[in-house]
Amino acid sequence: MIDIVRLPTAQAPATDEQVQLPRNVEAEAAFLGAILIDNRVNEDLPVRLEPDHFFEPVHGRVYQQILTLLDRNMVVTPVTLKPFFEADEAMKALGGPAYLAQLTGSGAGLIGAKDMAAQIYDLALLRELIGVGRGLVDRAMDTSESVDPKSQIEEAETALYKVAGGESEMGSVKSFSQAALEVIKNAERALQSGGHFSGVTTGLTALNGKTGGLQKSDLLILAGRPGMGKTALATNIAFNAAQRWRRDEEDGIVPEKNMGAKTAFFSLEMSADQLATRIMVEQSGISAHALRMGKINREEFQNLSRASQDLQTLPLYIDDTPGLTIAGLRTRARRLQRRHGIGLIIVDYLQLLQGSGKGGDNRVQEISEISRGLKTLAKELNVPVLALSQLSRAVEQRDDKHPQLSDLRESGSIEQDADIVLFVFREEYYVLGREPKRPRDTDAQEVFDAHKRWELEELAPVANRAEVIVAKQRHGSTGTVELKFEANITRFSDLADESYAGIM
Repeated sequence: MIDIVRLPTAQAPATDEQVQLPRNVEAEAAFLGAILIDNRVNEDLPVRLEPDHFFEPVHGRVYQQILTLLDRNMVVTPVTLKPFFEADEAMKALGGPAYLAQLTGSGAGLIGAKDMAAQIYDLALLRELIGVGRGLVDRAMDTSESVDPKSQIEEAETALYKVAGGESEMGSVKSFSQAALEVIKNAERALQSGGHFSGVTTGLTALNGKTGGLQKSDLLILAGRPGMGKTALATNIAFNAAQRWRRDEEDGIVPEKNMGAKTAFFSLEMSADQLATRIMVEQSGISAHALRMGKINREEFQNLSRASQDLQTLPLYIDDTPGLTIAGLRTRARRLQRRHGIGLIIVDYLQLLQGSGKGGDNRVQEISEISRGLKTLAKELNVPVLALSQLSRAVEQRDDKHPQLSDLRESGSIEQDADIVLFVFREEYYVLGREPKRPRDTDAQEVFDAHKRWELEELAPVANRAEVIVAKQRHGSTGTVELKFEANITRFSDLADESYAGIM
């Protein structure tokens, strides 16, 4: 029989005896008995049952020990469990280790073990939900001036999201064995990827090789001065990750081993149409300028149509809501993960997000709040979050235009909160700004010679080349990755291995 919450009437206040948390101790005992009779019961459960899901603490400890022995490939019976509970005071109150044998007495749990597991799980969630509700009511009753209702709503939503995902308080602590198992899974994923990276692919072999891909729960900052191509690189990564997800899924690869990710792109600067245009230009190979001006031929139009059809099934979701707050972004990201199972979030760009407003006019504090919020979001959803960021104008005052960590605009907390900081740099941008006078037919030979010398000595070595500078990386080394950049279609790609040049 399931005990449920009995709500008091308006006339009589509730007593401790009247309000009981949802539980079914008999179902817990029957389920444990089923496992002790047949260990295979635990292999195919409809839910991920944890020891903390059990209402009776003794049952939770018994289940924990069962999981430990099963991990060691041992047969679990009342006999093999007995040594672990001989000194357990709560077990003594139930009759000592003999209680383990009593659990297997009827064998009734074997008939509906899966249903019992689901019920134990659901009742645990209801208890967590009651805890969230009580906390929400208690905080809402506080009417002091320091209370911020919006932050309370955000906290309540976060708690509810965790309950909905079955994570809540009971899932916040991992044993070392669980953490070590995740490490092994990541190593196996990297081994089987073929590209020797364990995270979500960027679609760029050189960048994957340097960072190991985009890792779960990481906050990555992609920064650069205007004109460097940071949005182009972000859209390239978004497309490549989503395309790899679709390809691996079509090949029958299970989600845990899929090297791509369903991607959410929060575009606070460009509209969804502009972003889609960029991606279609990248994939069709048509010049963005020609597309805007309508200067495309029939063949190019057919290429554009094919790219459009191919992109329709891409698991890439664009949110172009302007003026988003960090709380609003987190709400939308949670909703997208619930509905679509997104595995990568991209934000373009960080400085266009708004904080809670509690910092007043202090923009540095607001940016700090936003960067912390993005890192919290990455950990909460267990996905990589790639956020674009501006750089200060200090870069332009130096002879060497390569960006540094100190150039991150408005807050040092961006550098502190980020797991990886990437800078996009194109020397070509600055070389083009130093272009000498373009020669005309009437110009003297010196003008032609000067322009030709500039093309050969300055422009040619850096043309169509970009650098992604890994300025900070918690998981590995820093350094620079060289990429090819086609400005007319805003596409980054790996540089061809020059060692093969001239080989047919």
